[in-house]
Amino acid sequence: MRFDGDPGDPVIWLKLENLQPIGSFKLRGAMNRIRALSREQLADGVYTASAGNMAQGVAYAARLLGVPATVVVPETAPSAKLCAIERLGAAIVRVPYDEWWKTMQDGARPGMRGAFVHPFADGDVMAGNGTIALEVLEELDDVDAILVPWGGGGLTCGIAAAVRAVRPSVRVIACEVADAAPLSASFAARAPMSIENRRTFVDGIGGKGVFPQMWPLAQELVSAALSVDVAAVAECVRLLAQRNRVVAEGAGAAALAVARGRLAELTPVPRRVVCIVSGGNIDAAILATILTGSVP
Repeated sequence: MRFDGDPGDPVIWLKLENLQPIGSFKLRGAMNRIRALSREQLADGVYTASAGNMAQGVAYAARLLGVPATVVVPETAPSAKLCAIERLGAAIVRVPYDEWWKTMQDGARPGMRGAFVHPFADGDVMAGNGTIALEVLEELDDVDAILVPWGGGGLTCGIAAAVRAVRPSVRVIACEVADAAPLSASFAARAPMSIENRRTFVDGIGGKGVFPQMWPLAQELVSAALSVDVAAVAECVRLLAQRNRVVAEGAGAAALAVARGRLAELTPVPRRVVCIVSGGNIDAAILATILTGSVP
């Protein structure tokens, strides 16, 4: 779908992953990873650590395959995503944010049963995410850049790896929110960095740091990391709803915010871009606040 931009905007196309059955791209990686596990590995089910979207992906895939799923979520996880997880049949374990982050760092949590599905730092997960790029490049011949929200890096690096293999001239730009932009900080320092992040309504991206195992991939595959403020993201959530009738969560609107506000800083300036609308699982109350012109 093409975005109805303003004069001076680049030509912007939208890849609508918010229209997936679970409302986000995470189904691709979750399904690819779980299908790669043997029946013996699936005997005790699967579990993941997720603020919501990967949780839904794992729960959906596990339900299709008839195995139990459990999700470790941070206490700050939005209610819309928690309700969706329960609706898909997964059990929920709520923990403090730091414990949730440590589960992802360790790739496991004491006392949990089943195979752990990492939300981003996994080859099968990234390969599943990379199918987005294959679809984009199949439909559009003339693309300068693909803009991707950076959370843990599994979406960005999966897309970038596929782009490198199929059409290496296309740049992949990681998009962050200024209050929580670990990749931008890491690129500036030329090393994986941890940061003090401020939690906002943009809950799908903006972690405490770049995982060491993701850093080499980001260095090799990602052309640049650009961040925008929360107000710009909220504005793009509103614009997507008003102009394209598209419901996007904060992370899903981050790429559009970068496309409209930061691309002029790149050399050469990309003029035809694809923005990945990564998800649409936003609380109704937050969406209502944004549509009235306020920032949650």
